[in-house]
Amino acid sequence: MFGILPNIGLPELLLILALALIIFGPGKLPEVGKAMGKSIKEFKGAVSSTQKEILDSVDEKEKA
Repeated sequence: MFGILPNIGLPELLLILALALIIFGPGKLPEVGKAMGKSIKEFKGAVSSTQKEILDSVDEKEKA
């Protein structure tokens, strides 16, 4: 299900969600989720950009 946590099941997921609800409260939880989603999107973009730069660099060295 998740790349980082491959052995997480429904009980564990429910526990994590319950803890998040307790810690952040029902009013703040959508904001936290939005911020986390935005952070993950930015991280994936940075990883993709770095990977592209590395592949381009390798291609240039192979052509030379």
